[in-house]
Amino acid sequence: MLIDSIMRLLKVSLLLLLFVPASFGDLQEKTQQLDRTRLISGARELMTTVRYCALVTIDAKGRAQARAMDPFPPDENLVVWLATNPNSRKVHEIRRNPHVVLYYFDSASQGYVSISGVARLVEDPKEKSRHWKAEWKAFYPERPKDYLLIAVTPEKLEVVIEKKGIVGTSRTWKPPTLTFHPPIKDD
Repeated sequence: MLIDSIMRLLKVSLLLLLFVPASFGDLQEKTQQLDRTRLISGARELMTTVRYCALVTIDAKGRAQARAMDPFPPDENLVVWLATNPNSRKVHEIRRNPHVVLYYFDSASQGYVSISGVARLVEDPKEKSRHWKAEWKAFYPERPKDYLLIAVTPEKLEVVIEKKGIVGTSRTWKPPTLTFHPPIKDD
């Protein structure tokens, strides 16, 4: 009787070993997708809530240069559009090295979003018309020639939003991170 019980237990254990890994893998994949969706959703919410972000470029000497920017909310691919004067330092730095970082911080949610990406300079009149804020008129008095767009396409996204439970690892503080190959739609 004891041997029969042990045999049944072994059979059940064997069945679990055969079937659980595939199910666990599916569950793990679904959890990762949920995490991806949750991270993108949290990032989008924070980026839309915060009025300003920092744009970090690299100067000719290899030093990071940060400045406050007034971005548009991220589009469906998390591409962020910004405006500047074509004669600004940041334009020269982007022409030399298009790899940039956008950094958003929100003290209310105790969170931040950091996007490492590639910036491209856009002079297309349709895009310039689409990405315009009326309050910028004083900054760009001769809009057709004074106004240039920067589109930042994300390659890597880091998100920490304490109030949403999106936090880094407790030992190393490594933040939740997503890598985009190529940029994807998540809406």
